[in-house]
Amino acid sequence: MGRLEGKNALITGAAGGIGLETSILFAKEGASVLMADISEEALSRALAKVKQLVPTAPRVETILCDVSKESQVQAAVEHLDSWGGLDVIFNNAGIMHARDDDAINTPEEIWDLTQNINVKGVWFGCKHAVLALRRHKKTKGSIINTASVVALVGSATPQLAYTASKGAVLALTRELAIVHAREGYRFNSLCPAPLNTPLLQDWLGDDKAKRLRREVHFPTGRFGEAVEQAWAVVFLASDESSFMNGHDLAVDGGMTKAYVTPEGPAAPAPVNNALKESLE
Repeated sequence: MGRLEGKNALITGAAGGIGLETSILFAKEGASVLMADISEEALSRALAKVKQLVPTAPRVETILCDVSKESQVQAAVEHLDSWGGLDVIFNNAGIMHARDDDAINTPEEIWDLTQNINVKGVWFGCKHAVLALRRHKKTKGSIINTASVVALVGSATPQLAYTASKGAVLALTRELAIVHAREGYRFNSLCPAPLNTPLLQDWLGDDKAKRLRREVHFPTGRFGEAVEQAWAVVFLASDESSFMNGHDLAVDGGMTKAYVTPEGPAAPAPVNNALKESLE
């Protein structure tokens, strides 16, 4: 049996990055997966990749969802009612807008847009997950919310709306973890470090100084991979983490614990069969 055998999972922001890698691993571990995202075209490509890599997956479907709209989040959660009800939700969808800056230069509309997606979207996911778990009389459930290491440490390259939104996700997650603990519903946050994604690499481009300013903070000397975050989500979704609740899980290569980092070449990324397959 897989680690998530028999579980029904909803993943938002599933068309790329951490969401896509998590969808692949969830399917490999035996979960039925509903992949939600705002882009129909990107979702179609992502679904094809999951089915290619995991042809024996129990069930993998997609649904369009703008997480800033409660009705759409509710519809995504209720889509799982016919599967036997939701067991796991990974509230992963989020944005970091190019015009996000400091307190002086961040436009109000960018602040509002960021909070609507990154905070309200997580709230809506948590709310309707709890309602679904109760509706199906579930005695356990795992709710996982994507925050960020910027909710734990400060940054001199400001992205204030994003940072504030991720701090809110941590506070929201902790409170719900306590409120619903006696029902058996666990709430935990994932705090990723900057990752080796096409989005980040395109943004850094050939600017070596810009790249080094970030890489220098990693004791490993390298950015993380999205699949390394996805493995942590599998753990939080599984019964292996049954006594883990209200936790902020930083998957950051030691970045938030470092004062001075080592010299020398970067450590290689760990390679195993699942990692190879999901990166290809």
